[in-house]
Amino acid sequence: MADEPADRVSGLILDPAPADAGSQILTVNFGPHHPSTHGVLRLIVDLDGEVIRKVTPVIGYLHTGIEKTAESLRYQQVVTVTDRHDYLSPLFNNHSYAMAVEKLMGVEVPPRADALRVIMDELCRISSHMIWLGTSGLELGAISMLWYCLRERDKVLDLNEEISGFRMHTSYIRPGGVMADTTPRFLDLLNTFIEEFPKSIDEFEDLLTENPIFKARTVGVGYLSRADALRLGQTGPMLRGSGVPWDLRKTMPYSGYEKYDFEVATDDGCDCYARYKIRIRELRESIKILRQAVDQLPDGPINVDDRKMLPPPREELDTSMEALIHHFKLFTEGYSPPVGDAYAATESGRGENGCYVVSDGTHKPRRVKFRAASFVNLQSTETMALRGMVADMIAIIGTIDAIMGDVDR
Repeated sequence: MADEPADRVSGLILDPAPADAGSQILTVNFGPHHPSTHGVLRLIVDLDGEVIRKVTPVIGYLHTGIEKTAESLRYQQVVTVTDRHDYLSPLFNNHSYAMAVEKLMGVEVPPRADALRVIMDELCRISSHMIWLGTSGLELGAISMLWYCLRERDKVLDLNEEISGFRMHTSYIRPGGVMADTTPRFLDLLNTFIEEFPKSIDEFEDLLTENPIFKARTVGVGYLSRADALRLGQTGPMLRGSGVPWDLRKTMPYSGYEKYDFEVATDDGCDCYARYKIRIRELRESIKILRQAVDQLPDGPINVDDRKMLPPPREELDTSMEALIHHFKLFTEGYSPPVGDAYAATESGRGENGCYVVSDGTHKPRRVKFRAASFVNLQSTETMALRGMVADMIAIIGTIDAIMGDVDR
């Protein structure tokens, strides 16, 4: 232990409350294996008794090299690795990458493909929020929340499996469209889910929204002002929980989101409780979007009519030598976008999930770079924690909903 220097500036806060005269600062480690986060995060925390004086996040324990790996793969192969950095929101990763490549190739996907992308994105948002809500409730003492949320998430995974064959990392959204069309069973399961899930949200709120213990652990905890949220580049619930109505689905619509009637959830509470309410409201808005997308699902193809990007129909392979040659060349050489670069972004459950792709004219990308919401949002940790109690660190880490694979990439 050592006395805190009188002129110490803690992170981005220029006027931290001084330590009491004669107090000593204790430096402790949260992590790198702490139960309140997905993956592996280490926080170096300076404590004045139980009061937090400084927090330094230490990352890099879960580095996967996904961006670098993408540069060694053909464009169509990169989709598989995009599933795995924000591993609770794989569809958003697919979507951002696919739109960037489509910009490079100068193609637009058919309306049915866009509608299917919206459906799968909103299901993915619900699935991601279920993990956040379940684990956050568990960490603050509401143990049963985890089981209720996993029950609902499993229904989304059933839908993933029905349409793609995979429950989690589906690689469903691909440059040029999507991998498969709906089945009658998928639409039946989806309609049932849309009808039943609002009742589950009501159950979640009955358990938590006015729960005095949950409110004591979240109201006024992890305060992040509007100015700080903007200065720190926050997006998603972290930004909207500070009263800023920024949602890419409304402000920079993509895949036809401008056609859907839904509200951007915002709250001026600026604390952990406000961000909880934001995510609950987003669950309800996702159901509204899903209902509209199913009711308005257009007919037509699910992929672009571009033989440069996609293989010929399977039935042609038995009768056409040209189709067979094209199929062989596509899967051995791939396609080559013109020289250039493109950026595309989606609104994931954590905020802006952007993908920047650079083409040098070959069949492999020169650079693939993700703008990871988890990475950017994590830098608000100290701002929210400073001058709080050490016990509040659990709620503060949880409210960020950072996925460490998304942070380390």
